[in-house]
Amino acid sequence: MTTKSSTNPEIGILELIDPAKCYEFFREKKWPCGICCPKCTSNRVKKNGHKRNAPLCRNYKCNNCGCRFNDFTGTILARKHHPIRVWIVMLYLMGLNLSNRQIAAELDLNPDVAHRMTILLRSEIAARKPGCKVSGVVECDEVYVIAGHKGHPEKVRQKGRAPRCRALKGASGPRN
Repeated sequence: MTTKSSTNPEIGILELIDPAKCYEFFREKKWPCGICCPKCTSNRVKKNGHKRNAPLCRNYKCNNCGCRFNDFTGTILARKHHPIRVWIVMLYLMGLNLSNRQIAAELDLNPDVAHRMTILLRSEIAARKPGCKVSGVVECDEVYVIAGHKGHPEKVRQKGRAPRCRALKGASGPRN
């Protein structure tokens, strides 16, 4: 049995991730050419404070149309309550091909919550991934697999029993 000691404390992966760097990474990926309004695509945008529950998430106001938005507006992270570092680490762990249960344990989440989050991420990734085009000659084969012996009484006889006789209820006498 192992015990925690003060010289070697357990550190979770989330404690190793810097939230400020997560927000900077997210902004760089969302706006590679600079911040622009999601409504009118103008780059005449000014900072307008931050979210109350996430001080690193910036609010913006467009000087062109007056639209107010934040870092997550128009993304799958809009109106989500988990911190951005949880989402980024979850993407990393999904890339390592960990199961939802392992991801939940690593991020200290309820397995059902982790499952819903991974479904959301996977569906968004699949929607943004370009479709695969097949060109040239394509071959495909058919395989017919018999799931049972229905319609093959000789197979049943080989097993050593007589085929079932399915007569109408109430009918008397042998069936021919």
